[in-house]
Amino acid sequence: MKELALFVDIEKNCGDFYLKVQFETENEVFAILGASGCGKSLTLKCIAGIETPDAGIIRLNGEVLFDAEKKINVPARKRGVGYLFQDFALFPNMTVFQNIMCGAKDKKTAREYIERFYLQGKETLYPSMLSGGQKQRTALARMLAANPRLLLLDEPFSALDNYLKMQLEREIMNVLDDYGRTALFVSHDRNEAYRLTDRIAVMENGTVAEIQPKHDLFDKPKTLAAALLTGCKNVTALTKKADGGYYATDWGMNLRLPNKQLGETKYAYAGVRAHFLTIHEEDGENRLECELVREIEDAFSTVVLLRKKGSMAAGGYSVLACELPKNVWKMTNKDRLFLEIPAEKLILMEK
Repeated sequence: MKELALFVDIEKNCGDFYLKVQFETENEVFAILGASGCGKSLTLKCIAGIETPDAGIIRLNGEVLFDAEKKINVPARKRGVGYLFQDFALFPNMTVFQNIMCGAKDKKTAREYIERFYLQGKETLYPSMLSGGQKQRTALARMLAANPRLLLLDEPFSALDNYLKMQLEREIMNVLDDYGRTALFVSHDRNEAYRLTDRIAVMENGTVAEIQPKHDLFDKPKTLAAALLTGCKNVTALTKKADGGYYATDWGMNLRLPNKQLGETKYAYAGVRAHFLTIHEEDGENRLECELVREIEDAFSTVVLLRKKGSMAAGGYSVLACELPKNVWKMTNKDRLFLEIPAEKLILMEK
């Protein structure tokens, strides 16, 4: 399979953005996952040529698209990059056919993409007359009709309700499967990134903190930023003790680590996902006597917020979230709550 390499090392608005990706196959979908404002969309716009970096270099498969020092800035239309905006950015004064012609080289190609994206009968309609799904299909047809070598998907579901989001996600999946294009997808939604992509880069303050295959990233994130972005609700700073053990500073307890993790490595943080925690009536290893802060009924479970009994801490990471089946929490003795943190389920991070 043909590989595609992307290198972005730029500076924009007093922030540094660095990303280096060697796409593994010609149809790999790669994600940038990060909180709002970390630089995800700005990075895509710089790659596409919509924004101009203040400094740095952008290369795609060895071709220099931007080099501030050498004063190279290839126009967006010549970069061979397709960009799908959050709001699809269709031209409101153009029909479906005219919008697709903006990407297609001729009318025959435009008609082919109208047929491929099931837009027959909609050719003369304007964007205001289309449903959300029809708008997305029109935007995708326009983008793919230009035959780009790299697709950039900029949080295309961010403003949609859950039902429409799932429908349009499936359409994107089908497009990526059918057309075999390499894609770079940005999102702040961990579930979107997991469903749609193969590998994920975690971005924090404009810098990529780590890149891993999605299964590895969710099972064993290496950084605190990655753990939080992948939905780990319980984290604590660690203090290494003289005997080699660790004290969980935020949780207020001594913490036994898995035997295979003991050694010279000095861990800075630990985390555990809410659904791995269990509640008991008796004390034991890696168990913390807790008091109830709040219980939150979800659609199919109960999320219980707990903190160390007698603790005066009110925020930060001191409150732990435990997700339990509703019937389990209903049968729990609320007067004696010992929260067990299984050593084998701990996520250990060096930074």
